[in-house]
Amino acid sequence: MLILPIHGTDLHSSNVVLGMMRIERLRDDEIRHLVAVARDAGVNTFDHADIYGSQRHACEQRFGDAISLSPSERESVVIQSKVGIRHGFYDFSKAHIVRSVEESLLALRTEYLDLLLLHRPDTLMEPDEVAEAFDELQASGRVRNFGVSNHTPGQIEVLRRSVRQPLAVNQVQLSLVHAPLIASGLSANIAHLDASIDRGSGILDHARLSRMTLQAWSPFQSGFDSGVFLGDREHFGPLNDEIDDLAEAYRVPPAAIAVAWITRHPSNMQVVLGTTNPERVADAAAGSEIPLTREEWYRLFTAAGHALP
Repeated sequence: MLILPIHGTDLHSSNVVLGMMRIERLRDDEIRHLVAVARDAGVNTFDHADIYGSQRHACEQRFGDAISLSPSERESVVIQSKVGIRHGFYDFSKAHIVRSVEESLLALRTEYLDLLLLHRPDTLMEPDEVAEAFDELQASGRVRNFGVSNHTPGQIEVLRRSVRQPLAVNQVQLSLVHAPLIASGLSANIAHLDASIDRGSGILDHARLSRMTLQAWSPFQSGFDSGVFLGDREHFGPLNDEIDDLAEAYRVPPAAIAVAWITRHPSNMQVVLGTTNPERVADAAAGSEIPLTREEWYRLFTAAGHALP
């Protein structure tokens, strides 16, 4: 498993991250087994959010109930959570950020978060108020590092004008099929291609210039809240053929190739898995260090239906 230094922090995080958004209905022993398989595969980073589960902090509570970490074990893992989404609205107020972090810590049964992300942009955000929340949380030791999720470069820079801490991470949707943040750059200046429309406001280039780590969520989805492309030969036959050929060549499961396509990018992205199936975690983690060639990477890109002018 490749371990990445996260710029602006002292964190060293696996480039495959285990997302915990679906663990609410698992038994304690099932959660422990899922985490153990991930750890055996080299995963040291676990992704949470205050809204995951049927009620606020439900999945964090299940993790805290099931996983007991000694002080040394706690220092060996990276626990991150997200804040800002409420029922029907977004909220980056200082009161909500601080209160939600306190509730996350209680649920997770930990004294600190390694990383706190602002979940989705709040257009009513007051950057100075966010800065006050970050300062209080960092000074008290409750949060060690900060980042964002689903933010544009402009939104990040508005925050950076006020906050003192580095914004180290931006978690964004990315998969072989859902790849506008990559496809728009490759189709730039080609008017007749829909992909040339930059729907991400230059997220990829901004991340590389500012040395932010991109975390890719839904790495096997074909779009927002849509189906998985792996194994879907009706809609993604050529892509699955290409994935299967490379999986055979590298002697790994197909999921590993879908992960490798993301981790191969020189911006050093992380892949956030959402599965609760231990076998799928192990399969995906096998893609952490696969050295896809340029030709293989671009073959996958075009097989997924993206234009290469």
